[in-house]
Amino acid sequence: MDYENIKFDDNARFAELGFKCGLEIHQQVATEKKLFCHCPVGLTDKHHDAEILRHMRPTLSELGEYDGTALMEFKTKKNVIYRLYRDRTCTYEMDDTPPFLVNQQAVDYAIRLALLFNCRIVDEIHVIRKQYLDGSIPTGFQRTMIIGVDGWVPYKDRKITITQVNLEEEACREISDIGHTITFAADRLSIPLVEIITDSQMKNPTEAAEVCRLLGNAMKVTGLVRRGIGTVRQDVNVSITGSTRVEIKGVHKVGNIKPLTAIEAIRHKGLLEIRDKIKSKFASPDEIQYRDIDITTFFKDSISSIGTRLGEHPEYVAVGLLLPKMADVTTHPLQPGKDFGTELSGRVRVIACIDDQPNLFFLSQKDNYKIPDSDWSIVCKRLKYEDRDDIALICGLAADVVTAMNEIKIRIAEAFDGVPNETRQDMKDGTTDFERILPGPDRMYPDTDHPPVGITMERVERNQRKVGEPLWDRHARWRKIGLHEEQVKALSLSPLSTLFDHLAAEQEINAKKAAHICSALYVGLRRKGHDLTKADPDRLYAMLKCALTEDWSHQRIQDTLISLVNGTRMPEQAVAAAPELEKTLERARSEFSGDGDREQYRLKRFAAGRLIKKQNVHVGDLIQKLEEKLS
Repeated sequence: MDYENIKFDDNARFAELGFKCGLEIHQQVATEKKLFCHCPVGLTDKHHDAEILRHMRPTLSELGEYDGTALMEFKTKKNVIYRLYRDRTCTYEMDDTPPFLVNQQAVDYAIRLALLFNCRIVDEIHVIRKQYLDGSIPTGFQRTMIIGVDGWVPYKDRKITITQVNLEEEACREISDIGHTITFAADRLSIPLVEIITDSQMKNPTEAAEVCRLLGNAMKVTGLVRRGIGTVRQDVNVSITGSTRVEIKGVHKVGNIKPLTAIEAIRHKGLLEIRDKIKSKFASPDEIQYRDIDITTFFKDSISSIGTRLGEHPEYVAVGLLLPKMADVTTHPLQPGKDFGTELSGRVRVIACIDDQPNLFFLSQKDNYKIPDSDWSIVCKRLKYEDRDDIALICGLAADVVTAMNEIKIRIAEAFDGVPNETRQDMKDGTTDFERILPGPDRMYPDTDHPPVGITMERVERNQRKVGEPLWDRHARWRKIGLHEEQVKALSLSPLSTLFDHLAAEQEINAKKAAHICSALYVGLRRKGHDLTKADPDRLYAMLKCALTEDWSHQRIQDTLISLVNGTRMPEQAVAAAPELEKTLERARSEFSGDGDREQYRLKRFAAGRLIKKQNVHVGDLIQKLEEKLS
């Protein structure tokens, strides 16, 4: 497989693979309070006021069974530290008191978003507990509620099914995860989230990215959700023909979805190839005759990567594990720069908590490590190595090394089935790495601390009236008035899109110029520290209407907008003075006719531009200065 030349837009190739993708979009709701308490919403950069330490343990489901993910997390033996803030967290977040009644503003916002996506609203909301033993929620479970079902959104020539719209609480912010200690900040905990779940109807990576962008932008323009880094993330589910569902967790950028899903589909193909390869060697996992030896004493005197690690950590041990007939399995490529050996390394990193890299040293890749051939020869002899075998060297705490060896065997056993159900993390370079076993139904059970919430038809109708025009309808309308596709996309992200609609409704308004102001110019000014959303909306509208009607220059519009936001001169005076300034400059054109005169005019025009750029110069003063020069 030539991973360097993967074509993410090769839709025929992904159709051949049987590519399928579904989305789970999590977006923070723009409420003032958290979901199950009265703490204010918002992150803080203050020093924390307290810390608590907890250990997570799995609990039985309603059917008396343990969830596989919960058991996996329990094996990591994590010390979980929570940083608390007096003005952001309370006893509810720490599970010391039951939840308050659910935030009704959040419920209404979730109902509107579900209606936006054409969902059928449930008659009664029931709070469900969903186990999370990774420590991100101090209770060990997340409270979540189904709000709407059976929705859809239009996409190309078909409809994408929205299976559910849920309302749930946000998890903590991860600060660090080193070894057996993970630290979280609790300021983000319990912020209301909406979760939009689609069916697996996206047929290629391009569609996955486009549908995700459509859903995200449709929520943003409603004003019901928060904006900014960390307020939204996507979970992407991918499978191909013959594989099972794998979830890529916490994708923060929509732009990452296309390469991530493309490479994940190819990873599945590689895992299916490994399945066939390993089944040709062994009838079942039980036939694999692993051997291991303790090599701690030998490597303590070795000048090698492992010897150095043992010297720095006297409590560490080193073990060699023989992987029979696995040399061509561990080196089988799966992602750019990653092979099946990387899959084994990911399991060891997460579950055994051996995170020093490399955490596994493979004989088949010995050129990548500082381990002499003479050391490898001794290990091979002791493990009775044969041609086509592979060896993995593991170094860490004794208990962690035992866990690591067990996880390697478990992961190889899973290879007999092809692609394991698991959750993987976005590595920000288009590749993924193991995060945890994919949760099953045994992780969910009813919450006994919160009563059901009835949803009346009157409440649904009241929220329906506040939904507003869907984004896809706005797109159609914007295209109809002549905006090109890039402007349509840019307006979808702009908080000034409603202002654009008001301006475009006026006669003699250049719609494309108005769209440019409300999208590209808005973004440019915001990056320079001038946020137009902070300006008085009525004055902003009046100023832009005048500018568009009288066809002001780009520079004059920009300078007047800056003055409007910063209050450096009165916008009304700027608007009133603009026609006079134009008349003055026109007089300059008519009065200077010769070559020398035209040069003087150009100099004066340049001087006028320089004066306009200075925020402390009033437009009226500028006109007076020009009049003096012309007199």
